[in-house]
Amino acid sequence: MATKHDKTAQHIANQKGTDYNKGPGPDIKTSRQTIEVESTNTIGDAGCQLQGHRGPVYVAVTDDKDIPKAVDRYGGTTIGVMDSSGKVVKPSSRKR
Repeated sequence: MATKHDKTAQHIANQKGTDYNKGPGPDIKTSRQTIEVESTNTIGDAGCQLQGHRGPVYVAVTDDKDIPKAVDRYGGTTIGVMDSSGKVVKPSSRKR
């Protein structure tokens, strides 16, 4: 059975026209952005996962109630935040 993380990652990957990476590395990678999908308990882990990636990077939350937590955690960083449908809530300040 697919987890909420898997469902969110698959939905966003489909929306971006790419594949969901279930293995090591970022969950979603396009030519324009890198996205790591995180749940309530793992929001803080995304910074490590996205470290070293060039271009705009984002944390996508599996539950929209966690948006304030993610925005607060990544507010002073170059990491952007997306809601569970892939809509940008806080833009990444990294250049392409």
